[in-house]
Amino acid sequence: MDHNNSFPAFNNNHFNLPRRLRRLSDLAYNLWWTWNTEAVRLFRILDPDLWETTEHNPVRFLRLISKERLATATKDRYYLDVFDLVIKKFDDYQSDDKTWFAQTHSELLNHPIAYFSTEFGLHETLPFYAGGLGVLSGDYLKEASDLGFPLIAIGFLYTEGYFKQRITEDGWQEAIYTSLQFPDLPVHEVLDNDGEPITIEVQLPGRLVKMRIWKVQVGRVPLFLLDSKVDGNDPADQNLTSRLYTSDLELRISQEIILGIGGVRAIRNLGYNPAVWHLNEGHSAFMTFERLQELISSGKSKEEALNEIRDRTAFTTHTPVPAGNDEFPLWLIDKYFNHLWPKLGIDREAFIDFARQNHPWGEVFSMTVLAMRMAGRRNGVSEMHGQVARNMWSFLWPDKSEEQVPISFVTNGIHTGSWLSRRMKILFDRYFEPGWEEHLDDPAIWKSIDRIPDKELWTIRRHEKRKLVAYMRERARKPWHQEKVHPIQVVASGVLLDPYAFTIGFARRFATYKRANLILRDPDRLLNLINRPGMPIQIIFAGKAHPADEPGKRLIQEVYRSVKNAKYGGRLVFLEDYDINLARHLVQGVDVWLNTPRRPKEASGTSGQKAALNGVLNFSILDGWWREGYNGHNGWAIGDEQSWDDEGAQDAADAESLYDTLENEIVPLYYERAADNIPYEWLGWVKESITTLAPIFSMRRMIKEYANQIYLPCIVETENTIS
Repeated sequence: MDHNNSFPAFNNNHFNLPRRLRRLSDLAYNLWWTWNTEAVRLFRILDPDLWETTEHNPVRFLRLISKERLATATKDRYYLDVFDLVIKKFDDYQSDDKTWFAQTHSELLNHPIAYFSTEFGLHETLPFYAGGLGVLSGDYLKEASDLGFPLIAIGFLYTEGYFKQRITEDGWQEAIYTSLQFPDLPVHEVLDNDGEPITIEVQLPGRLVKMRIWKVQVGRVPLFLLDSKVDGNDPADQNLTSRLYTSDLELRISQEIILGIGGVRAIRNLGYNPAVWHLNEGHSAFMTFERLQELISSGKSKEEALNEIRDRTAFTTHTPVPAGNDEFPLWLIDKYFNHLWPKLGIDREAFIDFARQNHPWGEVFSMTVLAMRMAGRRNGVSEMHGQVARNMWSFLWPDKSEEQVPISFVTNGIHTGSWLSRRMKILFDRYFEPGWEEHLDDPAIWKSIDRIPDKELWTIRRHEKRKLVAYMRERARKPWHQEKVHPIQVVASGVLLDPYAFTIGFARRFATYKRANLILRDPDRLLNLINRPGMPIQIIFAGKAHPADEPGKRLIQEVYRSVKNAKYGGRLVFLEDYDINLARHLVQGVDVWLNTPRRPKEASGTSGQKAALNGVLNFSILDGWWREGYNGHNGWAIGDEQSWDDEGAQDAADAESLYDTLENEIVPLYYERAADNIPYEWLGWVKESITTLAPIFSMRRMIKEYANQIYLPCIVETENTIS
């Protein structure tokens, strides 16, 4: 990789571990352990209760574990054998020079790719994510590591993380923020050779703001996180990077200047010279101005500099909803950038033109427009989203038809190792070809699903359901024991669920267009479904609304009030504080994954892909990824591909389809059992789902497409331009 790597290695041997177990420290500070179940077990079996108490945080775990437990482990032959195998696997992984990228594109190993994202969802102990965008970014880094990609990533170290959600007795969402304790996190500050922190500065109105840089190691991939909590900064500036997605426009533009301009400066100070700059959403698009200034300062003309930037920049848009695209009023741009356009040799109007967008109420500076104009390659995140994006942004190319608008698509996928349950992996290991994990995107590998006996598959599925219910009951027990909740809230948390009844999961961000209340539209019909003799159903809801999204919070309240309705007998559940850990339990433990966005407002979605991997069937609107994945035998569709102008009529039609399909197809199929109480036909659908969806919607397929369709052409064009 093209960098000087001048900063010293971080010494993390500070847990006072026995010499025999000292390498536990290396595992704790490399998130490789999060997608390797054997590594997870190394921590858990040392002290299962402490592992749960520390919320699966190995750094805090190693700080708190008793010396007696560690001493006992050094004499446990079984534990030491597992320990040695895991450490060897980790070392072999880190030193492997025969990765997919090394074997396929060895000539490009010294052409690093810089990946910018405002959030990264890697594990629940690092709450630097709000939802799907962050989890996708986290999965991206993990798969890039598995494939040996020369990737570096830039984001924020949010000192308060994303908010913790508390639901009041009345169903209202409260946002709780707590300061993170850095010594308890798998992060470390990046230092120079003299042991001093490496810092960068960005200019904000009337002052310079200093940033320090933290590093999270994700397998082979480094993630660098910017943090403004630095001595010498004004108190207000020290809080610039404390929270995700503030609704304060001045705070938001400051964050995006830090991420874009500061991110470029951090990369330069760390010694990297990326061949490709990838903007994951438009939040980091100010980076293009910093690079433009660099190139013009080096003697290139504005036109030469712009051409080089476009040749080396890729932009992925994730939203078909206008409100999801950041826009700033022009007076704010004047305030924050009036110092910059003279350095670029342009006037104010030319600067605004880079991102100008006209609305009926006036002109704005659009970060998505800026990214579209400055990136040579642009893509949506599903086939349908590509179509929607070409329609949304066609005004930027007035000389082209909508079909010719240069926005392609790469459908999102998931990191298999992070979301596949341990029991399912053991099952696959038993019946798949050896080395199957090296070929996750090969459909032929997944045809081995047919070898798995139905009885064994059903046993695993029942185990995952019991595990989910036990997890929910334990979550409910703690606040009740501490007398922090009303008993009705305990019931709403799932303590009355039957681990063997048909269970639907609905978990995502609570935005109104996602229609979490669609299944509640006809209470009498839902009541008949829930209490159907011999065929009851259960529904688990989870999700957060943005703290400033009042309609989203009212939607949570509407769902929660239904959950509390005694007529439903505790079979409706709302689980508060949705995070990666809760998501992992849900996608592994329910029977059907429900998704009800108002078409075509779902860009892609990935939660249903995680569910499918674990034998959960999808029941979804034909939008985003499901429109590509659905084949009529691997899950069910809600509604059809009709376009609607009347949202009320659309909701009514989709609700009718939802109820009808549940009543007449899904629920009867689940409860149709043979004499041995096994639903063989249901399991046939499960196998079809895994076989057809697991390889196509893997992050491995996705990153290979980014490599071949986006990164490599950027690199080739850049080399041709330079030569």
